Amino acid sequence: MSAAARTKTCGNIRPLVVAACLFIVSLTSVAWSEAARANPYIVVDAKTERVLYAQEPFKRWYPASLTKLMTAYLTFEDMEAGRLSKNTVITFSAAAAGEPAAKMYFAPGTRVTLDTALKMMLVRSANDAAHAVADNAPGGRSDFINRMNATAKQIGMTDTHFVNANGMDAMNDPQPGQYTTARDMAVLALAIKKKFPDYLDYFTIPGIDADSGEYRNTNLLIDNFNGATGMKTGFTCSSGYNQVSTASRGRKDIIAVALGSASVVARVETAAQLLEAGLNADMRNGPRLATYLPPADADKSVADVTSEVCSAEAAEARAALRDEDGNYILTSPYLHQIPEEFPMVEAKRLPNDTEMASNRLDTLSAVPLPYARPRQ
Repeated sequence: MSAAARTKTCGNIRPLVVAACLFIVSLTSVAWSEAARANPYIVVDAKTERVLYAQEPFKRWYPASLTKLMTAYLTFEDMEAGRLSKNTVITFSAAAAGEPAAKMYFAPGTRVTLDTALKMMLVRSANDAAHAVADNAPGGRSDFINRMNATAKQIGMTDTHFVNANGMDAMNDPQPGQYTTARDMAVLALAIKKKFPDYLDYFTIPGIDADSGEYRNTNLLIDNFNGATGMKTGFTCSSGYNQVSTASRGRKDIIAVALGSASVVARVETAAQLLEAGLNADMRNGPRLATYLPPADADKSVADVTSEVCSAEAAEARAALRDEDGNYILTSPYLHQIPEEFPMVEAKRLPNDTEMASNRLDTLSAVPLPYARPRQ
């Protein structure tokens, strides 16, 4: 990265901290692996809310399923306000059921609790579940998406726009108007951690046992990186492999965002490297995230890595990152080898009307018949 590029990355930071910003960016440009240096990233100390490392943090990028973090934020907000509860029934519409994978493959009319829908959305990264959550939110899906954008501005996401609740863009057809930045995703992750501590356990679930099968958390840091606490992955051809990650050790609490990795393996290894660097960083006087803003002349185009990520050559390269049993081959010193078995929590649909009627009949058949009582 050139000196000019490093200067531009600093954005609208007060003069007193520009030197710190330049140090942060120039340090990372020589310290990271090739995978980490390839695309935008940011590392933030969640306790001091200061930026530790950054590269192209203001570059517009397709969020893919990182969008579901905002869907979760609004859902947690509604739960806190009493407008929804974990037991609220979520019904899958035809539009929700028609979403592309990753999904739960439910038929229209299928019902789950909100608690189950959140597990499906945040662990499996189910697009149909995210759509259904928005459909069933107070005011409906259209109002929900308006709230997503209003909330983004409210919490300080200065260069993000959402058009749906799951981030999908038909894989090879980027959704017009949907974009974010590494910096803004760090702002969202920090807001979730600060405002909704009682709901952070959703991000640490290793896997779910669902009607259609058992699913490992798409965030492979969970149970495989020392101190990992969340948050969310994302992928479309246009975005590449995105990840927002959080980890805590002792008194340290770190957020890392990495966008546009070339594979699942590159994504998790880059995330682990960024978190490890943040957890071991001595410097805690970087610019504050809230005032770490893009320059007025920032590039407004949205990066599209489809040709790099979804080519035949890229697919062949990703295939080489699995062993003969299909398991990912990890070489990062910061990751444990991913075990074949993993803890799961149940995430099943509610019984339909026919099943409920059958259950009622079974229950009634088990009730003993009344017997004649003598007159008093």
